[in-house]
Amino acid sequence: MRERDKFELLLNRAGFSHRMTMKGVSGNWSIKDILAHILAYEQYIADRLEEVRAGQVYIPCKTQTALDAFRDEFGYPDFGSPLLNEDEPNEWVIEKYKNIALDDIVAQELQAFTSILSSIDQMSESLLNQHNLFERIANNTYRHYHEHAVEIRRWLKSTASKQQ
Repeated sequence: MRERDKFELLLNRAGFSHRMTMKGVSGNWSIKDILAHILAYEQYIADRLEEVRAGQVYIPCKTQTALDAFRDEFGYPDFGSPLLNEDEPNEWVIEKYKNIALDDIVAQELQAFTSILSSIDQMSESLLNQHNLFERIANNTYRHYHEHAVEIRRWLKSTASKQQ
């Protein structure tokens, strides 16, 4: 939770102003783009947790047809598929959310995060360990926050020095 709290404080520091949509925070991404990216990964892990709770087994997509069907069903790429390179799903996410309001992205991201917490609370520790879920959750939440927080801090610092 500490990384989540730090990440939320950092976003609050950026404020809900035009700065949230300014490009250049991470490559050509804005903070809004980063949030959409995080939302997609959190929704991915939230859905995988629900599958585990329901006794279903997630198998990463191994064909393009399966990847397309997965994206159609869930609304995001199969981030666990070995067929995807790192950039392809990220570009897809940015394109999907480019016309979605920041407030909507924030609300959806909070809902995905809440779903993750709810699933964790409802699962036994042995079930979480059995599926290596702690590692998967960490990679799609707090490690992800930390990775992007570094970029946001750097960008905030550089924009503040330009304003002085």
